[in-house]
Order: sequence, then structure tokens, then C-alpha cells
Amino acid sequence: MIIIMLGAPASGKGSVSEILSKELNIPAVSSGDIFRKHISEGTEIGKKLNEYVTTGKLVPDSIVLEMLEARLNEEDAKNGLILDGFVRTIPQAEALDKMLEARNQKIDAVVNLETPTEEILERVTNRRICRKCKAVYNLVLNPSKVEGVCDKCGGELYQRDDDTLEKAQNRLEVYYKETAPLTEYYKNTGALYSTTLSVAINRMKEEVAADVLEYLRNK
Repeated sequence: MIIIMLGAPASGKGSVSEILSKELNIPAVSSGDIFRKHISEGTEIGKKLNEYVTTGKLVPDSIVLEMLEARLNEEDAKNGLILDGFVRTIPQAEALDKMLEARNQKIDAVVNLETPTEEILERVTNRRICRKCKAVYNLVLNPSKVEGVCDKCGGELYQRDDDTLEKAQNRLEVYYKETAPLTEYYKNTGALYSTTLSVAINRMKEEVAADVLEYLRNK
């Protein structure tokens, strides 16, 4: 089973993916995680990636697809995986469709999380991450018991450089321009499932994950 998670930055894709991963027994994979893994391990793909990352250049689709296919070939992905942060553009989506077709695989569902922009900006600017264990907190929604200290390991909590209001707004602009059109693309394939993940209307990640699982069972 292959599931694609769509949604703006900080819309809750990672949280829902984690729950679905446990329930479906397939790995949840973010593009950033794969990038970092290949670079840190010094693989051939990682060497190619590093040339682009260190110079700030956009990684070509050909390398991203090569990286993704390598991940699909790993043992824990034999029954599928959940993709968070990939695909990002329609050309990538078209290339992925062709790659999966050649492997006799297909996309089973595309989950689109719709979250109000104001709420996303609030989540991003209030997000704090542990330097040690990478646990994620939110000053409003999920604060640590002691300010600035991780509940799990006692590590220091910090704000990422790109979690400022200005940078968050820029990331959203890029998303709405380049990635949002994917909803129409996948709607036309019949794979799109849209739902709302919004604390403002009491739609929590567990409820959303349960709805997605119900959708998959009835698909």
C-alpha cells in the first residue's frame, strides 16, 4: 500500500503519518529524512544530493526519484510506505506514477490535510524541538512541563530558524503555488481523500487517522 500525505507545512502530516504507520505496519517516510540518511551514510545517491544541498541548488527530480525507488526497495517497505513531503509538483507526481507502474504498484490513497492558514502560522511560530531526541512541542497546544526543557529526555528546546513568521509565510506561498495543484491532479485519478486537521474545530490527529483508516477499509 502506498499513501501520499499532502498538506501545507505544519498541517499535521507527520503526526497523522505516524499513527497510520503503526496501524498499517508500513514505514512513514519524509523526504527530509531520506535526504539526511543518504548524505550521512555517504551513499552514491547521498554524494549526488550533497552537491546540490551544499550549494543551495534545487535537487533534480531524477535524483529524488532515484532516492525514492531505493527506499521502496528496502525490506521494511515491501508492503508499501507512507510518503510525507513527496511529491511536491505535478511533474514529480507524473514521474512517480510511471515508476510505480513499471513496478506493478500504484498509489492507494492521497490524504490531503486542510488546515486554516492562520492556525498553521500559529503552530509554526510556537513550535519548539528538543536538541537531543527531536521531540516536538508547541507553546500553546502541547507545551513542555518545564519551559525550555524536554519532558522525555531533559534536552534543551529550541525554535528552528525557518519557524519564524516571515519564513513560515514564504514556505506557505511556495506550497500554494507549487504543491497545492496536486490536489486537483490526484482528484482526477480518484485517489484523493481530503479531510480537515484543525484544533480550532476540534479535529485532532487521532480522529483524522481513524477517518483515513475507515476510508482505506471501504475503498
